[in-house]
Amino acid sequence: MAQIDTPIIVFSKEDARRLHHPHDDALIVSIQMRIKRERLVPTNTPLVGFGGTRVYPLGVVTLPVIVGDYLQQITKDVTFLIVDWLSAYNAILGRPTLNLWKTVTSTYHLMIKFPTKY
Repeated sequence: MAQIDTPIIVFSKEDARRLHHPHDDALIVSIQMRIKRERLVPTNTPLVGFGGTRVYPLGVVTLPVIVGDYLQQITKDVTFLIVDWLSAYNAILGRPTLNLWKTVTSTYHLMIKFPTKY
């Protein structure tokens, strides 16, 4: 039998204690970044929206992102495309980043869990 190199991640009733069910709320992760324009690396790759609208990034920047609460946290470098576009979101974490963090998402619990040293 293969050895599991990461812990088993589960969600419990306790994880959903603060929510009112049923719900169809979005899962939102809050992070903040303040970067200077000089740190942006130019890129020509456009983002394409649902309506086919193309948005050309001002550049890309790689930043260390800390997620979780101390001691149960991880720090990983994440590359962000920076756009000047009105949006309901300040940042979108895509599947490559979530997979790098080995996240497990529960929309029912409105929670993301991931393995840490603790």
